[in-house]
Amino acid sequence: MAKGEGAESGSAAGLLPTSILQASERPVQVKEPKKKQQLSICNKLCYAVGGAPYQLTGCALGFFLQIYLLDVAKVEPLPASVILFVGRAWDAFTDPLVGFCISKSSWTRLGRLMPWIIFSTPLAIIAYFLIWYVPDFPSGTESSHGFLWYLLFYCLFETLVTCFHVPYSALTMFISTEQSERDSATAYRMTVEVLGTVIGTAIQGQIVGQAKAPCLQDQNGSVVVSEVANRTQSTASLKDTQHAYLLAAGIIASIYVLCAVILILGVREQRELYESQQAESMPFFQGLRLVMGHGPYVKLIAGFLFTSLAFMLVEGNFALFCTYTLDFRNEFQNLLLAIMLSATFTIPIWQWFLTRFGKKTAVYIGISSAVPFLILVALMERNLIVTYVVAVAAGVSVAAAFLLPWSMLPDVIDDFHLKHPHSPGTEPIFFSFYVFFTKFASGVSLGVSTLSLDFAKYQRQGCSQPEQVKFTLKMLVTMAPIILILLGLLLFKLYPIDEEKRRQNKKALQALREEASSSGCSDTDSTELASIL
Repeated sequence: MAKGEGAESGSAAGLLPTSILQASERPVQVKEPKKKQQLSICNKLCYAVGGAPYQLTGCALGFFLQIYLLDVAKVEPLPASVILFVGRAWDAFTDPLVGFCISKSSWTRLGRLMPWIIFSTPLAIIAYFLIWYVPDFPSGTESSHGFLWYLLFYCLFETLVTCFHVPYSALTMFISTEQSERDSATAYRMTVEVLGTVIGTAIQGQIVGQAKAPCLQDQNGSVVVSEVANRTQSTASLKDTQHAYLLAAGIIASIYVLCAVILILGVREQRELYESQQAESMPFFQGLRLVMGHGPYVKLIAGFLFTSLAFMLVEGNFALFCTYTLDFRNEFQNLLLAIMLSATFTIPIWQWFLTRFGKKTAVYIGISSAVPFLILVALMERNLIVTYVVAVAAGVSVAAAFLLPWSMLPDVIDDFHLKHPHSPGTEPIFFSFYVFFTKFASGVSLGVSTLSLDFAKYQRQGCSQPEQVKFTLKMLVTMAPIILILLGLLLFKLYPIDEEKRRQNKKALQALREEASSSGCSDTDSTELASIL
């Protein structure tokens, strides 16, 4: 349509005097080559910092919420499993819901995504702080009242952090039109996100680790939970632990706000030319049908669904596994720190690897590298040095699991835009439903994990656990993740976008953008000629 209008304008211009014609055509004749759109290091860093809040809070909740509910908030294992499952399931449900609302949002002076980030931040930090607050419930009602309290604020926080994270994830497609720049910004983002997990682990782990949760012995000398013996000493120790969790929550909430401010001030959304020519976004359910019918997307999320579930099982049960199965009660926070530091330092290596050898190759090597170390953990006896070596090696695989999904999703979206060029506003659907499936699987994993511990007769506030609890934790941290990783890697064999396909898509998209730019110029020329006439 725009080309036709430009051609008609050119024909009409032939009726003008020569002097007017030359003046009007001069801007059209001078056509400079399109420069590659590059992001500065400052832009990339400001964008990357925005990923830290989600990882800071997610790391603290993922590693510590289960043991906090059981041993500090004194919630029974069955209600705790319901909190963990319903909270994650609700979190998963809110992702497509927020994606739907964003797809209906109009562009503002701040963009289409930034307003969501701005308004959700202050409410999210309040809800996060209240998750780690233990109200003074009447004696004997801690479990029932605590169940309602933690379920409410856990679901509320997950809703608000989704209002931050879904638009932030979709922002990847709006910081640049260049694949290489988006990949580079994604590498920056993953490095900062893993660094965020390191900071979250260090803050939560070290502060909470200094305050030992109470565990009591009975008069026979065996270590068991006792809510009546040594009540005064236990209450004082428990209060110290509760205050430590609150202090860690306050520090993490402060960093959350700081990172959000840097993101808001340092990043500007850029709208695609071919999208800006569309009158309005595609209806949500029509876009959802197209997205879920896009083969590469379905295969990608299916593969990462299993691999993500594997790492979430390890994350959710790692603190209990180190505390009770390996009997490293005073070391688990340091082991977590070793894993995350290793992941932080290897993110740039994986970024180089995927640009050199391809993303599918990086998936196979990076994620499968965790398998031998999980087997070693399952078979070895208690050994602290070996455990640290395994933790550092596991961080290498964690880095790949962090980086690759977010690096590959933009490739799928580019492929989708080539097949459906007139489908603007679908980017939040891609990101929100990917997160939906992974979070729902995470909720299932945490719910099943805590329920399994209940069946194994987990003892709250126990310094030791029965052998069946230790065995259950070992299976949840080693064998179950291994099976899930292998299933995920088999599904990745079906993923069709390799490096050759990416290069073809890049050329086709560049042609589409140049065509849209040319159409925009033709429309502008027509307006100028009409004003001259």
